[in-house]
This record gives sequence, structure tokens and C-alpha cells, in this order.
Amino acid sequence: MDTKQSFSYGKVDHGEEQAFRRKSRKRIVIIIVSIVLLLAVIVGAVTGTVIHKRNNDKDSGEQDQLSPSQSIKAVCTQTRYPDSCYTSISAADKSNTTDPKELFKLSLQVALDSLSALSSLPDTLLSATNNQNDKEALKICGTVLDDAIDDLHDSISSMDVKSGENMLSPQKVDDLRTWLSASLTNQETCLDSLEEMNSTFLLQVKSQMENSTEYTSNSLAIVTNLLGILADLNIPIHRKLLGEVKTGFPRWVGAGDRRLLQERRPTPNVTVAKDGSGDVTTINDAMAKVPMKSKNRFVIYIKEGEYLENVVLNKSYWNVMIYGDGMDKSIVSGSLNRIDGVGTFNTATLGVSGKGFIAIDMGFKNTAGGIKEQAVAMRSSSDFSVFYRCSFDAFQDTLYPHSYRQFYRDCNVTGTVDFIFGNSAVVLQNCRIMPRQPLPKQFVTITAQGKKDPNQNSGISIQKCNITPLDNLTAPTYLGRPWKDFSTTVIMQSSIGGFLNPIGWAEWVQGVEPPASIFYAEYQNTGAGSAVDKRVNWPGYKPSLSSTQAAKFNVRSLIDGASWLPQTDVDFDST
Repeated sequence: MDTKQSFSYGKVDHGEEQAFRRKSRKRIVIIIVSIVLLLAVIVGAVTGTVIHKRNNDKDSGEQDQLSPSQSIKAVCTQTRYPDSCYTSISAADKSNTTDPKELFKLSLQVALDSLSALSSLPDTLLSATNNQNDKEALKICGTVLDDAIDDLHDSISSMDVKSGENMLSPQKVDDLRTWLSASLTNQETCLDSLEEMNSTFLLQVKSQMENSTEYTSNSLAIVTNLLGILADLNIPIHRKLLGEVKTGFPRWVGAGDRRLLQERRPTPNVTVAKDGSGDVTTINDAMAKVPMKSKNRFVIYIKEGEYLENVVLNKSYWNVMIYGDGMDKSIVSGSLNRIDGVGTFNTATLGVSGKGFIAIDMGFKNTAGGIKEQAVAMRSSSDFSVFYRCSFDAFQDTLYPHSYRQFYRDCNVTGTVDFIFGNSAVVLQNCRIMPRQPLPKQFVTITAQGKKDPNQNSGISIQKCNITPLDNLTAPTYLGRPWKDFSTTVIMQSSIGGFLNPIGWAEWVQGVEPPASIFYAEYQNTGAGSAVDKRVNWPGYKPSLSSTQAAKFNVRSLIDGASWLPQTDVDFDST
């Protein structure tokens, strides 16, 4: 049973500190051993250059200096595409650097240049076709490729540190991994949309995007496998102690936003009311008043009512908060769907991309129904987004946590097929997840995670939730199915009803076992459906985890990364 506690910023339990010191010493030993086990060329070459002028020839006093070519090869051995990595960085390296940080920056520039060269491709192809499916998919490509380019710009900009700042801080590495993971996800979303809409341009676009996806993957691999290790070597023992407080919200939810989340009536900048008692009568009219790229919180209060509109907030609109009178009172309702010719990405009743989005006491619906196939109630491509006491109601593809870091608490989610899907790093905590009866001959899958690259820091974590049917559910029901080769989903410390099929999980293609590269797991679940003795026997499925393994999928590890924002008093689950 969960208990509630209160944490006051700055207080540290001495027993916990001693335990953490022991764990930290063990962790440092593990890190050192890991480095020793890296390829000899990495230890001797890259780590040597970072340490600066290591002297391996004590007799002669001469330095062990590597050529630029050797350094590039050493860095590129960490990637999935070492040949394209070496060729592209070598061509871009005009200064003959051997510093792996500089080589990483070059890899980012290579990826950006390649993707930027494709920025006009969707519009060019749009002008050459009258096919509506082509047009729909290409519009999505235009949106997500622009976002992918922004992710690479953000990555490059973050490497320009001020004097005294650490280019390789754990927080910086975590941010870089998130942005590069999202850039890959955005590029993959373009291809997914072309495939979904049976576009005649799929093969052409896939061919032209091959370099940009490989180059982005190379950068992600470098920051994950090499710079990440080097960053960990510089972790002060006490840095993570204060960062591992088990709060109810991620640490990137700052003191001001925590107060807004816990207060029911923050003062709004704009009030929306259907009856004319507010500033505007539609949510889209309120969104039109949001300033672009504002660092200050912009609050919109949405009074009780069902608002029949589709709302899209693009990446230029930061730090928007919307709150209503309750998840069953203030409702945004739409009906866009795949069968009527709209790509899944664009079917969302609410679609948000600007960072720092928060929704409280709101309901989001897609009323298209199961017969219309993919029909999203909410899509979030917003980094550091939070949904608190919200409901998401639809059938297939209800909730789409598309990319970046996201957190859902005390929410309701209903659906049928793949109704929680995407490739963000997302934790759903203390939520009610309610599968519903699908169409005849359909089965129900709760999750479909879309991790495409092993170095992406994404995954779905369902923690301390209640998984129970919405209605009289008789169709076979599963916890999820792996959408991509590295799909990652963990169900932990949740209550699972007896409605679940005992095998627990389903294949993406019936009868075809998923690759061993997926990571699917369960941990400390309860309820009649939690028994794992009859679960699938896939190589990538783990019927149980150690506490250390499970901790990688809690709030602070999967979506919290490093110590980002200060703490304040807040209730939290102690286990």
C-alpha cells in the first residue's frame, strides 16, 4: 500500500546518505570497469584525448597522440552506422581535431545540414500531386521534419556553454539524448505517415532521408555511449542524493508550477466560456492570445462545457497551462479520423508541441468511434509536459505521447486498439486505464511503444495505476504489443484485473515473434491479472525485474534525468 509523506527541500536523511555513498562507490567501480571493457581503441584513443595529453611512454616522455582519422574512427565505433559516421565527419573536419566533444559537434552539424537540405521536399512534392492521401502525409512530413530540424538546432546551441559551465554535465547529456531521440522520432513519423496513407512518395522520401536518419542516429549513439560515460565520471557523489527525492511530480515541474498544479483556481490570463461569460468563447480564440516562445507561464481557464473544436499548439508556443472545472465537465471534443482521410498524427482533438505544456482538470475526446480506426484524443510532442486529473476518451489510438519527456498523474484513459502509443519518455502514475469493448473480431491492446533506435531514451512506464475495464469487456485484452524493433514498456506496481488474457502481451503481426531487442517487463503488480506464469516467452520479455532494474522506469530516472529545478513541499508516494 502506498503511503503519503511530505518532503521539505534541503532535508537529507543521514541513513539514506550513507546508503547512497555506498551505492555511489559501487557505481563508480562499475563505471570504471565498463570503461575498461570498452573497445581498446576507445580507451586508448578517445578517453586519452579527453584527459588531455596522457603520457603512455614514460621512458621517452613523448605523448601518445592520435591522428584525426584515428580519433574519428574511435568515436564512430560507438555508432550503428560507423561507415557513414566516419565518412561524413571526416569530410566536415576542417580543423583536424581529435577532441571527441568537437567531433560530436561536427556530427550534429552533419545531421543538421543533411536534414535541412530536405526541408523543402514536402512542399516540392505537394505541388506535384493531386492525390489527397499524398497531400495529407506530406503535410505531416512538413510539420515533423521542421520539428526535427529544431531538435538538431537545440542540440548544437546547447554545446555553446558559458565560461565555467560543463559541456558534459549529466543534465546536458540527458537533454541532448532527448532532443536527438525526438529528432529521430519526428523523421520516423514522416515515414510512418507516408506508409499509413499509402503514399506514392514513400520510397522516394525514405531514400532521400536515409542519410539524415543515419547521421542523427550516429550523434545519438556518440552522446549516449561515449560522452555519457565521460559525463558520469564527473558526477559528484552528493549531486544525485538531493536529486533522488521521490516527489509526486518530476523535478522539472518547478515550485511555481507545483503550486499551480495544487491550487484549483490559478489566476488566468484568458478565460474561455461557451456562454459568453469569459474573455472568449472558443479555446482556439484563447490560444490565439498566447505569446510566442514565452518563458513565463500563460494560463487559460476553460469553463464547464463541451467545446467542439480541434486545437493545435505548435512548437513556438511555450509554457501554456490550461485548466478546467473537471475532467468530466470541461471537455474538448473532436472527431477527425483515419477513415475520413486524416493521418493519425493530425487526428488529435488536442495536439501540442510547445515545451512546458500543462493541462489540469480537463477532458479530451475523439468521438469518431471504433469504426473510424485511428482517431486520437490527445497528442503531445511537448517536452516537460504534464497532464494532471485529465481524461482521454476514444477507441483506437486514444492517447499519443509522441516524443520528449511527459508525465501523467491521476488521469483516466479509455480505448481499444493501441490506445496508449508513441515514442516519448513517459510515466503514467496513479491513473485509471480502462480498456473498452472493441469492434467484433478485434482484440484490445493497451500500449504500442515505438522505439526505433536502441540509444533513444524513450519508453512507456505505467506505474501504480489501476487497469480495469470500462464496460462489459469480453474481447481478448493484452497489456500491449511491440510497434518497433526496440519497443520498451514496463507495467509496475499496478493493479491488473482478471479480464487480461493470461499471456499478457500480443505480437505486432499475429504469429510473428517480436525481435529480442524489445524490452517488455512487469514488476510488483497485483490483482487477478498480474500472474506471470502463463505469460509470453519472448526473449525480450521480462516477467520480473530487480528493484534496480525497475528504478530505471520511475519518475526520476525515465523522465527526470538530472537535477533540473528546485524542490518545494509536496506529497509523494514513499514506495
